[in-house]
Amino acid sequence: MDKIRMTTPLVEMDGDEMTRIIWKMIKDELLLPYIDLKTEYYDLGLEMREKTKDEVTKEAARANMKYGVAVKCATITPNAARVKEYDLTEMWKSPNGTIRAMLDGTVFRAPIIVKGIDPYVPTWKKPITIARHAYGDVYKGVEMQIPGAGRAVLRYEPADGSEAKEITIHEFDGPGIVQAQHNLDDSITSFAVSCFEYALETGQDLWFSTKDTISKKYDHRFKDIFQDLYETRYRKTFEERGMEYFYTLIDDAVARIIRSEGGFIWALKNYDGDVMSDMISTAFGSLAMMTSVLVSPHGYYEYEAAHGTVQRHYYKYLKGEETSTNSVATIFAWTGALRKRGELDNIPELSAFAGKLEQAVIDTIESGKMTGDLALITSLKDVTKLNTLDFILAIKEKLEELLK
Repeated sequence: MDKIRMTTPLVEMDGDEMTRIIWKMIKDELLLPYIDLKTEYYDLGLEMREKTKDEVTKEAARANMKYGVAVKCATITPNAARVKEYDLTEMWKSPNGTIRAMLDGTVFRAPIIVKGIDPYVPTWKKPITIARHAYGDVYKGVEMQIPGAGRAVLRYEPADGSEAKEITIHEFDGPGIVQAQHNLDDSITSFAVSCFEYALETGQDLWFSTKDTISKKYDHRFKDIFQDLYETRYRKTFEERGMEYFYTLIDDAVARIIRSEGGFIWALKNYDGDVMSDMISTAFGSLAMMTSVLVSPHGYYEYEAAHGTVQRHYYKYLKGEETSTNSVATIFAWTGALRKRGELDNIPELSAFAGKLEQAVIDTIESGKMTGDLALITSLKDVTKLNTLDFILAIKEKLEELLK
């Protein structure tokens, strides 16, 4: 068959470790034989981030703004051990955090539902979509190690030269640590608008939760902005469509969600969304079975796998040992980006191809061919555990059938 032609490139952000290996397999076996793939490539591997002093991450984000749609591989966010392992000059911040801050969007993550991969929570019948705020909190925080006794303060100096405000964080009697984090009304408003609009687009109820009883300024600001927007712009439409906007404390929300049937959007602050998206994806079956897209109110989209770089499998791979790494979420990152590129550029065959590739993934798993992580949890009988490449080749076989 003739390859599907693209007119505008995708921004391609390569990553680290085992997901970087999978990235190339997906392109070689599932994309390049069928698509005249146009991408603007950025290497976000940790070595290149070190070499460019993380400028490559910012360049990739700016390219995302230029072309509108990006697809990103999983990347390492270094800790102290990684600094030593990679001989880094700095503990570079999360690339995802940098990109999210520059694009000013909301991350929507939803489990990929497949027969035979049953939720660990028996009440869950429908997907739960996590809407994660994409700016601020600890991801833009500043931290200080306190060497000894002294006073740490939080100080605001107005730009107009008026009197500064200052409060004591803590009077230290000895060594400790301190952290400051911030957010912006504009970013919180963009987050809220994205959540309400996405709820209306998908016909799902919207839940939002923070801990405003403890964080009476920071978290309460989120609550107030959401509520004000709902009352002034969205209540009438929600009520006309029989939909609900529901706010509750995050601990209460967790308890309610465990007893729920699912089928709604759960909006969360940045850190909360990071943690809960992993909990939701695992409880629905696997960290590698979740879609993730950053949606900016400015019209930018960035698709990615929600999981990490699969470090343990990568070390096995380097030793020449066989791995059975789940590539589903990474494949769905590519299909999400290709579908959106097709929609924006009016290339229906590109969007259709994305749909067929997703169906090929689901058909492969439901036929009993899957990676080791799924083989351990599936309710299907007589399944075949495949290694990393063979699973992708099995998907390719199904894709060929669908394309005929």
